Amino acid sequence: MTPERGVAAAIVVVLYVLLCAATLRGRSKRARASVIESATENGAPAMLVAYASQTGYAEHLARQTAHALERAGVTTRLAALSDLDARELRDTHTALFVVSTYGEGDPPDSALRFVRRTMHDAMDLAHLRYGILALGDRTYANFCGFGRALDAWLNACSAQPLFERVEVDGDDEHALNRWRALVAQTTQVADLSDWQQQPFKPWRLVARQCLNPDGAGRPCWHLELEPSPGEGLPTWQAGDLVQLIVPVDRQRPREYSISSLPADGRIHLLVRHELRADGTPGLASDWLVQGVALGDSVELRVRTNSNFHLGTNATRPLILIGNGTGLAGLRALLKARVSSGERRNWLIYGERNAAHDFYYREEIETWIAQGMLEHADLVFSRDGVQTRYVQDRLREAAAKVHEWLHAGAAVYVCGSLKGMAAGVDAALTEIVGAEMMERLRDEGRYRRDVY
Repeated sequence: MTPERGVAAAIVVVLYVLLCAATLRGRSKRARASVIESATENGAPAMLVAYASQTGYAEHLARQTAHALERAGVTTRLAALSDLDARELRDTHTALFVVSTYGEGDPPDSALRFVRRTMHDAMDLAHLRYGILALGDRTYANFCGFGRALDAWLNACSAQPLFERVEVDGDDEHALNRWRALVAQTTQVADLSDWQQQPFKPWRLVARQCLNPDGAGRPCWHLELEPSPGEGLPTWQAGDLVQLIVPVDRQRPREYSISSLPADGRIHLLVRHELRADGTPGLASDWLVQGVALGDSVELRVRTNSNFHLGTNATRPLILIGNGTGLAGLRALLKARVSSGERRNWLIYGERNAAHDFYYREEIETWIAQGMLEHADLVFSRDGVQTRYVQDRLREAAAKVHEWLHAGAAVYVCGSLKGMAAGVDAALTEIVGAEMMERLRDEGRYRRDVY
């Protein structure tokens, strides 16, 4: 665990016993773009719907909750947890929190500011009534860790739960239906079923190619999908994801980074054929690379991942760091930068062997030749005498990292949570210090899509 995340996790544990919750005071959309405040025709206080999201799913569900309540006549105010402070919390009387957990019980990156600046202060929140939708993954030991920590913190501060915390494993529709029912009951709304959930639609698998047939590691495949005939191409941004349904496990949609842009005319995916610890193949990857025939249908939908969009970083210098199939998300960002003419791009990417695992080599070398990639550090861990990873390359390039960050660069990290992401976080903290890392997070200049 990195020092930053270790401190955050320790704070959260302490908060279980010591702290009390946050309630919000309305701020207009004009005052803070990230906070959406609905006009109140009758002067009634708005119900706060706050979210903390790592991959955009918690934000998506919070928006669905707020919009469904609005359509039912309940005035709501939508806010990112990172934009709330103690004063706002003290002025809020009813709040719904939709929060995800990152890794082994940690807060999402977007919640660290709230943990650091607000949850360390004890306060009396006896006036606050709240509900929590906690998102998690049961494959991790500390399931819904941050949601549970937030609940315990609010409870310790005498805030009153509207109902028992709802926990969601992945995309569990039964748990989400329970959340809808409890929110409807609490707000005395007859029906909150109108969530405007984007439906899954059939897409045709039109191309599939193994990119490292002779590689030492598990094979990685490039996939291309098109909408069914007569269906239009949806819009998405670099950083967005797809959710797709595996026939043998329809209750748990799988998510993959989109590595293409709408201008490509297709959704591109980069999928590793995974093996579980017991040696059996992963259900989704095995089906995608072996089970689906070319021309067959795959049910999927595009899901926004606003935390990994370029957004306000669109014209900044960009440091893109990743490993393995994390190149998918970085490739989409680079495509967006190339299309907009932004040349200050630095790619630091790691895999096993250059001879076999240099995915999208021709494309990357073309961007280098065109001057669209100012620097490309490709770190192949099994080449050479000493094993090296992307975090090692970062430390070697510490002076350049300082230069780019002080010139306003943003950092995007995509790939494996264990090993790479933690190592990169530790290396960056060593190079620029914890205070600068906090600043990068607060300014939205440090963004991660890791899994």
